[in-house]
Amino acid sequence: MIDHTGIIVSDFARSKAFYLAALAPIGYQLLLEFSAAITGHTDVAGFGEAPKPDFWLSRGTPNQPPLHVAFRASNRQQVDAFHAAALAAGGRDNGAPGLRPHYHPHYYGAFVLDPDGHNIEVVCHEAV
Repeated sequence: MIDHTGIIVSDFARSKAFYLAALAPIGYQLLLEFSAAITGHTDVAGFGEAPKPDFWLSRGTPNQPPLHVAFRASNRQQVDAFHAAALAAGGRDNGAPGLRPHYHPHYYGAFVLDPDGHNIEVVCHEAV
């Protein structure tokens, strides 16, 4: 089981704003933030559902190649809302919300490229 993961972003403030908006529909919030003075290396921000962050942003040279991160949604409406919110926050469409039956019959997902080109997905595995 994965406890937490993260990506490196070029524009920390821009990416924080993007993820605040894009992940809000699935219940994610900015839960922790530490400056380079605290970490001894770089600024970091942790997102997740309270009380513990499980997705972290770090300021720096973005991962190359860009990464793919998928978040689980409880329902298809959250997938749709993520896609709309991410595009409104400056993301680029990389796959509109819809069924992807080649994965399994109920795989409903949407894909957006974040400001650094990371492929961010939200997926629901439920039948409705």
